[in-house]
Amino acid sequence: MILTHQELIRIALEVRENAYVPYSRFKVGAALLGVSGKVYTGCNVECASYGGTNCAERTAIFKAVSEGERSFTAIAVVGDPKAYTFPCGICRQVMVEFGRSLEIIVAKNADDYRVYSMDDILPHSFTPDDLENSCQEGAHTHDL
Repeated sequence: MILTHQELIRIALEVRENAYVPYSRFKVGAALLGVSGKVYTGCNVECASYGGTNCAERTAIFKAVSEGERSFTAIAVVGDPKAYTFPCGICRQVMVEFGRSLEIIVAKNADDYRVYSMDDILPHSFTPDDLENSCQEGAHTHDL
């Protein structure tokens, strides 16, 4: 199933209403499209111990991974209907973990949105490739 950006945004808008935000009152919804065609949704869930809070984007990604999906094509993120809500730094790092080809759709509504690449929102990112290169270099250092 191929979804349009607008359809993915509408799903994110719907799930945004499930957000648990008693502290910030700032609802965010995300709809993640897997290469399988399945959509995984997420909303932000706050906790009185703020470090326990989870963003909508990571909720969707963790849900997808827990169900066996590891490759994604697009994620729609909606928050404030008057401004574009971008993924935070932690969410960007989690997104790039699963590939640079992910399209990030930030939207006010289904008709007012922008599309970015991972390189747009997280240039020069640290990825699993960096770990492989670091480990390989480290192995050579220890061999000397």
